[in-house]
Amino acid sequence: MKRSGIASIKARKGKDRLVYWFVCLFSFLAMIPLFVILYNVISKGYKNFNLNLFTKGTPSSMDALMAKMNGEPIPGGILNGITGSLLIVGMAILFSVPIGLSVGVYLSENRKHKFARIISFLADLLQGMPSIVIGIIAYAWVVKPLGGYSALAGSIALTIMMLPMIIRSTEETLKMLPQSYKEAGLALGSSYTNVVFKILIPSGFGGIFTGILLAISRVLGETAPLMLTALGASVVNWNIMEPSSAIPLLIWDFYNDPNLVEMVWSSSLLLLIVIFLLNGIAKIVARKWKV
Repeated sequence: MKRSGIASIKARKGKDRLVYWFVCLFSFLAMIPLFVILYNVISKGYKNFNLNLFTKGTPSSMDALMAKMNGEPIPGGILNGITGSLLIVGMAILFSVPIGLSVGVYLSENRKHKFARIISFLADLLQGMPSIVIGIIAYAWVVKPLGGYSALAGSIALTIMMLPMIIRSTEETLKMLPQSYKEAGLALGSSYTNVVFKILIPSGFGGIFTGILLAISRVLGETAPLMLTALGASVVNWNIMEPSSAIPLLIWDFYNDPNLVEMVWSSSLLLLIVIFLLNGIAKIVARKWKV
């Protein structure tokens, strides 16, 4: 009996080791594409990653051609894309955060209601909707009625994309909070509104803020909905009712111009750095304010 028990333990340990090394192997294989992408973007993007990238607008195709013929760096930068992304994503944050928080609180507090289940289902459906479809919807809802492309239309398209993630992160975070938080606040005479906004949301700040940052990271690189709403602009434009550029839109434009294709890599590198920073901040916040 002892020998059979020892053999059984050894067999289980052997299986555990085998599964562990399989997991390590497949994890490494899954990381290879990421390392290849990072290597290509960094090795090709650093050449035009300079001060001009942040301070000048996009160069013309002729200027880029002349610079290439003279062996010089491509003049100009992506200032119009940077300002456009800040404007469009900034407005999307202003629109999506209040709505997403409100809906998330409603779902967490009324999870058994039929209407809440319908909203939750629609949020999940919206989460999986292709971005190009959202762009078409924003085009029909905003661009056509306003009579033209605009930064406002682009921000509404991104708002629709951000909402499901903010709603879900708010709902799940508030569900994880102890019920005693709400009971204690109500027992002390606080109104339901004060309990929600002064106790529950601050207590779940880490999870909620992480969801917001991840939603921003998701929409920063979106191109398709902006092509149908913001369209793009070759100059810096702060008017929300006029067409505006964005970094993803510039990457698409550079890709289609053989003289500017080198700018694809520097623009992609900047976008990659911003997204990595946002994800890093989300990790730090989630670790510090863990529910």
